[in-house]
Amino acid sequence: MTLPIPCPCGSNLSYTQCCARFHNGDNLPATAEALMRSRFTAFALQKSAYLLATWHNSTRPAHLDFTNDTTQWLRLEIVSTKKGGANDNKGIVSFNAHFKQHGEDGVLSETSRFSKIGDRWFYVDGDVKLANTQTIHSKNGLCPCGSGKKFKRCCMN
Repeated sequence: MTLPIPCPCGSNLSYTQCCARFHNGDNLPATAEALMRSRFTAFALQKSAYLLATWHNSTRPAHLDFTNDTTQWLRLEIVSTKKGGANDNKGIVSFNAHFKQHGEDGVLSETSRFSKIGDRWFYVDGDVKLANTQTIHSKNGLCPCGSGKKFKRCCMN
């Protein structure tokens, strides 16, 4: 018997009851926050296909490479949301994503912008701040967002 694992997004539901239904295509996130939570979980589980499918085509990278990624995403904390409800077509979600990398704890704080096209929410872009960058991540190391780019060319700016 397999015990249900808690969803990494912090919803207090099991992964199966929460983000798995989005990741496997059974449902679409109804709000920008739900998409944000499902994307955090996709980063935690290294589900690059889902991340790319939910990234707005105007800002989507060509690929995501988790091959050398040592980031362990620990917990998501939603700070605030602005719009992004089921009847909106734009939304903003601010969050803190707690992680561990190279044995050090870190926090990625982001204010993300989302856009709804038809009945689907997409991540557009965000303003990122990374705490403790001198010990967590070098400028020339891979960005913890999973883009495959160097940190200095991605979220450091």
